[in-house]
Amino acid sequence: MNLAVVTEAEWAGDASGLSGIDKRPAAGRVAVRVDGVVGDFIAERAHHGGPDQAVYAYATEDADWWAAELGRALPPGRFGENLSTLGVDVTGAVIGEQWAIGSALLQVTKPRTPCRTFAGFWGVPDLVKRFTARAAPGAYLRVLREGEVAAGDPVEVRDRPAHGVTVGEVFRALNREPELLPRLLEATELPEAIREKARRRLGLTTDPR
Repeated sequence: MNLAVVTEAEWAGDASGLSGIDKRPAAGRVAVRVDGVVGDFIAERAHHGGPDQAVYAYATEDADWWAAELGRALPPGRFGENLSTLGVDVTGAVIGEQWAIGSALLQVTKPRTPCRTFAGFWGVPDLVKRFTARAAPGAYLRVLREGEVAAGDPVEVRDRPAHGVTVGEVFRALNREPELLPRLLEATELPEAIREKARRRLGLTTDPR
């Protein structure tokens, strides 16, 4: 489990100039609550945090790909992730899939959308474009059962919805492959704001937003 080191920087997206994207491995067990990870820091709460984004997971295997691509070490937490998973297909995780980790039960909700804060933190100006092209965004999770999580706890998939819509499909539908948008309407576990966005793009609503 990784927790934020509060960083003050010009690239921080929050008006305060602070960011919690720089996360480092925490010692011992960490409490996970419905509204987020205890001890973590989130500056820009208009776009980060909340029940549908309580925990962020990124696969070590995907981090290793980026390390090779950029020729630099990317230790746990460099993606701003709370959970650095190993042996878990995060991109292929199904929306609504339930993970038992430690004493907590989490549910996959949606992919992460890269932002300029992420690019600034890494010092890679075109990172958003490259991250979008790679389409391995990591997954946000909501907390179905509060509990405690520590490094080394296995991720046990307890339930996987039959619709089969994955984190990767949602990301590609919203950013690269609009032909996948109808699939998003099959995943009732997706946050309603994303399902509404899909409806608007498909012309299924008169909501002008």
